[in-house]
Amino acid sequence: MRYPVAAAAFLITAGIVAVPAQAAPAEGAYWRVEVVRTADHPRPVGSGYTLTVRSVGVDWLTPGGKAWSAYRELGARPKTAKDEAAWRADGSPTSWTYRTEGMKISLSTEPGKGRVGPVKGHPDGKFRMGEKWVTYAQLQALPAEPEALRAHVVAEVRAWIDEAAEEARTTDPRAKKEDWLVNLDRYVGEYLTRLLYENPVPFKVRSAAYQALKTTKGVSDLGRAKDPLNRSGQKVALPALEQKNTVLKEQFIVDTRTMTLLAHYVDLQDGGKQLAGKSGVETYKVGWTDAKPAVPAAG
Repeated sequence: MRYPVAAAAFLITAGIVAVPAQAAPAEGAYWRVEVVRTADHPRPVGSGYTLTVRSVGVDWLTPGGKAWSAYRELGARPKTAKDEAAWRADGSPTSWTYRTEGMKISLSTEPGKGRVGPVKGHPDGKFRMGEKWVTYAQLQALPAEPEALRAHVVAEVRAWIDEAAEEARTTDPRAKKEDWLVNLDRYVGEYLTRLLYENPVPFKVRSAAYQALKTTKGVSDLGRAKDPLNRSGQKVALPALEQKNTVLKEQFIVDTRTMTLLAHYVDLQDGGKQLAGKSGVETYKVGWTDAKPAVPAAG
């Protein structure tokens, strides 16, 4: 499970920093990240009504670098009152199946059975940051001052841009580094946001990431807001990312007490039309726990 639904193509590579003599102690057996995603199904079903589908994914990481992951479909429901009326007129079906581009698509109003297990290919003692594997001690060594952390992030983003541009030129001689640099501030903001939930970095690092995020060029502070679970936090928006006819807009709600992510809103448009299935909202529950990995609840 990795965020975001629409921004996966824009993920950046994190780096490795100096290791302190002693790493900060963990506050539980596992660093747990739960993400519930809600989005419109991209294709009308039945007589032409739209469904909203929900799913939950959970990651567990131990300070020793062992990882587990779980996933469960939470069921589909008609999106609006109008969609519900059309669904009822269809006989209130509880499942839908169709084929598209050679694939069989199945939907149900009932939650799936779900699954949980160790993450395959995850090396012991390591944590994934971008394209690199780092240790718990290295996570604790990330800069804990906003400007120092920003400098570290900017350096990492620029290094990623250098590599991306060089690789792109192997297939497109017209590709140039400026194609990426125009979105430098957005990539920096994206990197800082990931520090608010993805790995067990210290509170001071998350706090520095939030302060650096708020003062990143193009990031908008939208004030206090409540997420879909009625939790209150500070809402911020990244600069829009535009590529040809595609525009990606993202907003986040941050719990400023724990400096962790509460919600992530994605609006992906192509030619001015929102892309259902790739736009939606995710709610996050992030923090230390002693509860062992298990299939997520169906609620």
